[in-house]
Amino acid sequence: MSSQEQKSILDLSALSSTLLAEQEVPQRARALARFVAEFLPDAAVSVYTLANDACGAHWMPRATVGEAILHGSTIQSNSGLLARLMDDAAPQLRAGAALKREDYPHIDIRRSLQSLCYIPLLKGDTLIGALEILSFNEKLSNDVVVALQPACALGAVAIVAAQDYENERHGALKSIARLTQLYDLEKVFSSTLEMAELLPLIASKFGEILEAQAVNIWLLHPDETVELMHQAGVDPTVFKGQILKPNEGVVGTVSDNGESVCISDATDPRLAQRNAFGTQPPVRSLLVAPIIDRGALVGVVEVVNKLDGAFDDDDLFTLNSLNDTASNALHNASLLIAERKVEILETLNAVSHEITSTLNLERMLQTIVNAPQAVIPYDRAALALEQKGRFKLSAVTGLTQVNTDAPEIAPLNAVIQWAALSSEIIHVRQRGDEIDADREETRAKFRKYFADSGMRGFYALPLNDDTGRVGMLCLESSDPDFLSPAHIEILEVLASQATVALRNAQMYKEVPFITLLEPVLSRKRKFMAMEKRRRVLITAGTVALVFFLVFFPLPLRVDGGAVVAPVHRAQVQPEVEGVISKVLVAEGQPVREGQVLAEMETWNAQSAVAEAQSRYGSATLQMNRALAGNDGTAAGAQRAQVEYWRGELERARTLLDKLQLRSPIAGVIATPHVENFVGRKLGRGDTFAEVVDSSREIVDVAIDDDDAGLLKVGQKASVKLNSFPTRTFHGQVAVISPKAESVHEAPVFYSRVALNNADGAIRAGMEGRGKIRVGWRPAGYVLFRGPLLWAYSKLWYWLGW
Repeated sequence: MSSQEQKSILDLSALSSTLLAEQEVPQRARALARFVAEFLPDAAVSVYTLANDACGAHWMPRATVGEAILHGSTIQSNSGLLARLMDDAAPQLRAGAALKREDYPHIDIRRSLQSLCYIPLLKGDTLIGALEILSFNEKLSNDVVVALQPACALGAVAIVAAQDYENERHGALKSIARLTQLYDLEKVFSSTLEMAELLPLIASKFGEILEAQAVNIWLLHPDETVELMHQAGVDPTVFKGQILKPNEGVVGTVSDNGESVCISDATDPRLAQRNAFGTQPPVRSLLVAPIIDRGALVGVVEVVNKLDGAFDDDDLFTLNSLNDTASNALHNASLLIAERKVEILETLNAVSHEITSTLNLERMLQTIVNAPQAVIPYDRAALALEQKGRFKLSAVTGLTQVNTDAPEIAPLNAVIQWAALSSEIIHVRQRGDEIDADREETRAKFRKYFADSGMRGFYALPLNDDTGRVGMLCLESSDPDFLSPAHIEILEVLASQATVALRNAQMYKEVPFITLLEPVLSRKRKFMAMEKRRRVLITAGTVALVFFLVFFPLPLRVDGGAVVAPVHRAQVQPEVEGVISKVLVAEGQPVREGQVLAEMETWNAQSAVAEAQSRYGSATLQMNRALAGNDGTAAGAQRAQVEYWRGELERARTLLDKLQLRSPIAGVIATPHVENFVGRKLGRGDTFAEVVDSSREIVDVAIDDDDAGLLKVGQKASVKLNSFPTRTFHGQVAVISPKAESVHEAPVFYSRVALNNADGAIRAGMEGRGKIRVGWRPAGYVLFRGPLLWAYSKLWYWLGW
């Protein structure tokens, strides 16, 4: 074996190692291109792979080494010399002089080209790619091409293996993505039970997963027809609300036999029949699968036109899997609809029973306008009764009394009066700026009414019977589509029952004195209808209750708001003008009588004391000298000076003592932030601090004028303060104010209750509630004192005895 052959084997071994170290196609293609570029240093090398998809076959550049620039990420299979490889998978070698620009249109080079060579990459007899060599300095020979073919064969095997690896990885990722989508689908479908929200979710998710142009959902009717309930995407060959019979079209056939269908051939006669009307875009590919719930057909899902080609059996399998999830969600939504229907029937039955079991007109009106709101989503309902040829607004949702002059009721009353002129049902809706009404007068009237009231839907239903008009029932909502066909059917049934009940109530109300006798007669009938034993028990219980109310005593208490007021407080004020230099106490600190609270600046006072003391000492010394010299005249004069300066010294010391501010009483500092007085100048009579004696507190309990006559000094009282919700303070009434004061325009008398405050818990200004025990009274008087006094005052006002 020659040394050149050994070098070739070593190079192939190195190439094999490099290819095995990589797993993906681009890296292995680059390894092959670099290997070839090492043998041909002054050449540009590119590696291509052949791909086939919906757009046809094309070349894909995978790696380029050298001075060559490739245009685009894909190259047409019929481009230049690459096209010849498609017909003949043999090496293509061309000299630079024989080349045309059309032979390599996808390459951009800036040097003269000496040779261009394409070596096919083959797996067996199958072309999977090509090696491109652009030589700039030397012409390539066939020997070079032959020498490179083993490397190309090795590179082809490596690239095919990498493609298999990438396909396997892509399949795994696709499976994971599909599982993720199914999990997400389950969560999304379980997020709502509303059919109107669920159908768009199903259609949109099906369209995303199957990458389709449109998704149609058909639901089965009891007569075995199917109706298009929701459409997502663009499919002009069908329309929402379209109904198909069994075996009519592809959807009707699937609904009849329950077998899924995949049509991937655009020339299929079934698609030709569907596209017969020439709508655009036409249906090219179609998936149709039944929705089965518990073995029964509930609908059909139709998926139209795959975006990147045609549907296949895998897509049909996916659709059937998705239908299993959708069927569960539709089943739950249908259960909710059934439950609501039961609720509607129960509500309608309850309303019917309520309005037919009584002849009380007011109660009946409130029931009609309020009770249906549980199943009909209106914002407000109103009922106007016909009285002597005119209509009176008698009931409005949420109101016990109707004032037709109120700003929010007057526009509604005007619209009802206008609607009452018609004997037909009036249904007006506004969507955007458009008002759905036949007459221009109606549109103009409701344009203003909707703008003022904020409503967007109005429904007026006349209440008529054989004898004429009974009234007018109106409903309105901010949603223009608040009434469905089912709701309108309910209203028609309710209107019939309400008409009969209202007519009977009006006739019953015309019976003389029926209003006064009705409650008594009703209770008597109910009492006599009871069994004898129960009547005896009720009678005995009534007698026992009367005995308890008349003879059993209970403590009578009067109460009112309570406010804590301090018993003794004192203001600490300086006797002389000065500046506070030191504060010795803080807010809330207890102090003794005479305790120093603060000190004022003493420079001037101390100077005065020192000067007076110096003068006093000097005068005393002079007097002693005069006495020692037996000079009586001088000694007398100096004695007068000594007495004068002794007085000045006492006054200076007194002034110095007054610069200390002392507490006049024992108590607690009540001035907030008293320490901030340092450096503040106070004049004579200015307040420095307030001291409150909190050992005993007075609570002012405000008693109403009606209860003031029961108050006496010495009565026991209980006080509950807001600051101590679990503690009750006990005391006695010390003073009753002789004069009433007005609180919230009502006269009250203050009963001042003295409380012991040994622990200092009670503080001035606290509020709460106080009760004063005024004696024992019969239970009936204690429990019903207010109504009894009111009745007595009314009788006195009427009779005046």
